[in-house]
Amino acid sequence: MAVRIFITGGTFDKEYNEITGQLYFKDTHMHDLLEMGRSHVPVEIRTLMMIDSLEMTAEDRELIVHQCIQCDEDKIVITHGTDTMSDTAKILAQKITDKTIVLTGAMIPIKFGSSDGLFNLGSALAFAQTLPHGVYVAMNGRYFHSDNVRKNKQTGMFEEVK
Repeated sequence: MAVRIFITGGTFDKEYNEITGQLYFKDTHMHDLLEMGRSHVPVEIRTLMMIDSLEMTAEDRELIVHQCIQCDEDKIVITHGTDTMSDTAKILAQKITDKTIVLTGAMIPIKFGSSDGLFNLGSALAFAQTLPHGVYVAMNGRYFHSDNVRKNKQTGMFEEVK
């Protein structure tokens, strides 16, 4: 069975406006990334929203939960903004126990060329296929359980909650 990929936005899919210097959303880069990474994992991709995770509402998170519950696949990767990724992971873990869900993102937009996003996506796909049912965050080659992860705002790295 395929791995379901849900797109929610975040730095992962941001574009850069060279005139204004602002980041914005246009469309997901997922298809290009899978091709660039030479992935042969069967996937089903669906864009749920294209927003910064700091703007994500309770209703947005409920939509993510609903889509995860409703999809046929039991292996799911969610691209998500890093600022509130652990919040969404905790909510998913409270409501879904019979699927493997891995949230991932990027600290640098894919369009910048030197993004961590491609590596994080590859890791998330591998973790989704190998970890037992549960909800995880995958960043920088590591995975974290949903109840034991946070983004360290000083280092820009994800870490276990001590």
